[in-house]
Amino acid sequence: MSSPTGSTHQVTNQPPPLVGHDPSADPALRAALAREGASWHLPDLCRLGALAGSEQSLHWAEQADRFPPELRTHDRYGHRIDEVEFHPAWHALLDVAVREGMAGAPWARSRPGAHVARAANILVWGTVEQGHLCPASMTYAAVPALRVAPELAARYEPLLTSRVYDPGLRVPETKAGLLAGMGMTEKQGGSDVRTNTTTATPTADGTFRLRGHKWFTSAPMNDVFLVLAQAPGGLSCFLVPRVLPDGSRNTFRIQRLKDKLGNRSNASSEPEFDDTHGWLVGEQGRGVAVILEMVALTRLDAALAAAAGMRAAVTVAAHHVRHRRAFGGLLLDAPLMRNVLSDLVVETEAATTLVMRVAGAVDRSVRGDDSEREFRRVATAVAKYWVCKRVPGVVVEALECLGGNGYVEESGMPRLYREAPLNGIWEGAGNVNALDVLRALGRQPGALAALTAEVDAARGADRRLDRAWDQLLPQLAAAGEPFTARRLVERLALVLQGSLLVQHAPTAVADAFCTSRLAGDRGLAFGTLPAGTDTAGILDRIASSGSHTD
Repeated sequence: MSSPTGSTHQVTNQPPPLVGHDPSADPALRAALAREGASWHLPDLCRLGALAGSEQSLHWAEQADRFPPELRTHDRYGHRIDEVEFHPAWHALLDVAVREGMAGAPWARSRPGAHVARAANILVWGTVEQGHLCPASMTYAAVPALRVAPELAARYEPLLTSRVYDPGLRVPETKAGLLAGMGMTEKQGGSDVRTNTTTATPTADGTFRLRGHKWFTSAPMNDVFLVLAQAPGGLSCFLVPRVLPDGSRNTFRIQRLKDKLGNRSNASSEPEFDDTHGWLVGEQGRGVAVILEMVALTRLDAALAAAAGMRAAVTVAAHHVRHRRAFGGLLLDAPLMRNVLSDLVVETEAATTLVMRVAGAVDRSVRGDDSEREFRRVATAVAKYWVCKRVPGVVVEALECLGGNGYVEESGMPRLYREAPLNGIWEGAGNVNALDVLRALGRQPGALAALTAEVDAARGADRRLDRAWDQLLPQLAAAGEPFTARRLVERLALVLQGSLLVQHAPTAVADAFCTSRLAGDRGLAFGTLPAGTDTAGILDRIASSGSHTD
C-alpha cells in the first residue's frame, strides 16, 4: 500500500483579498464632488476612502453584522433599564461616521458644499457597512426639523452638530455630542401616521405626557427622539429624551428588537411610552409637516446608501472577474461578462450622479436658492424611488459574477444582498414616493419648471434623450393618475439620469445609458447592452476604485 505523496488541498485561481482599495477613487463621484461645489473636500474624502478600503474597516463590518445588538430590559437587580448593547465594531464604525461629519455637522458649517461633502462621505463610507449610518442619518435630518422650536434648537443643536461620538444614556446637556432618532409609525397604520393612537396630554409645566407605542423605532440608544402623538390640537411632534434633565430615565420601554432580514448591526425597536415626558416641536396639529422636514433628508440618505451599496457590490464583482480564470481566460475577457459588468457600471454611475445632484440641490436650497428648493422637492422622491428600486437587481447580478463564491458569507456579498431591499422600504416605500412625486408636480408648479430647466440643459446633445423628454413632459404636466405613478416616476428618473450623464459622463457611459434605458429594444436584464457598446471605455470607470493590494 503506497503512502500519500502530498496534500490534495492546493488553493489556485482565487482572487486576492480586496483590501487596500479606495472607494473614493470613483471618477463619477469625484467629478460630482467638484461640480456640486465641494472640491475643497477631496483630501478628506481620499483619507476616508483609504480607511474604507482597509482591512480594519472590513473586519468592523463583518463583526458588526455577525454580532447583532442585544436588548437588556432590566439590570441584575430587577430595575428597568431598557438598554441595547452593541458590539465594539458598531461603536468603531459610528465613531468614524460622526467624526467625519455624517451626522449633524454640516448644519454647523456655512461653507458652500458642506452637505455635498457629507453626501460624498456616505457614498464612500456606506460601502463598508450601512446599519450604523441609520443614527447618523436621523441626527442629520433632525436638526432642521427641530429649528421650528427655537428654544429647543438652541439647547440641543450645538450637541447634535458635534463631531464627537459620545455613547451611553446620560443627561443630554452633559454629553459632548448627541444622536437623534424618530418615532413615527405604529402597527395599525405604518406610513399612514394619521391613524396613530399615541396620545400627548399637556401638563401645567408646559410639557406633555405621552402614552402609546411605536412599531419601528431604530437606534433606540440615541439620546433624543422626534415622536408623533395625538395632542388636543391634533397630530403633533414632540422631542422625547431618553434621560430627563434631573438625570432620571424617561419612560421608554423597549418591548423587543426586530429580527430583520438585513441591517443586522442596527437595533430597530418597539418602544412603549407611559407618562413619558415630551416637549412640543412646532405647533399642535402640525406634527406631520414638522416630521416631513426630517423625512425629506432621510429619503436622500436612503438613496445615497443604495448607490453606495451598488458601488460596493460592483467593485467586488469587478475585482473577482479581473483575477478569476475560466475556460482558458480571464472572466473579464469573456464578451458576455464584459457586457454584464459594463451594464452594472453604467447603472452605478447613473445612480451616483443623480444622488450627488440632489445633494447639491439640498446644499444650495439651504442657502436660499428657491429654484433648487423646487428641484430638490421632487428630485429627492424620484431618486429615493428609483435608485432604491435598482439596487437589489444590481447586487444580485454582481453576486452572480462570483458564482458560488458570492453565495457564501465570507465573500461579503450576502450581507450586501440582505441590505439591498431596505432603503426601498424605509422612509416611505415605492408607492409612497411615487405618489409624492405626483403630489409635488400637482401642487408646486415650480417643481416642473425646475425639472424642465435641468433636462433642457442637455437639450440637443442626444436625440434619444430629447425624444424621451418630449414624450414625457406632457405626461408630467398632466400628472394625476395614481395607477400610472410608478411608470411616470421611473421614466422621469431615467430622463434625469440621462440628462446628467450626457452632460457630465464620458461618451461611452452616456451612450450606453441612452441606448439601453431610453431608446430601442431595451433588454430587461443587466448584460443586454447592444453590440458595439464601448465596454472598454465603461470599464475604465471601475478600474481605479476596484484596485487592490496583492
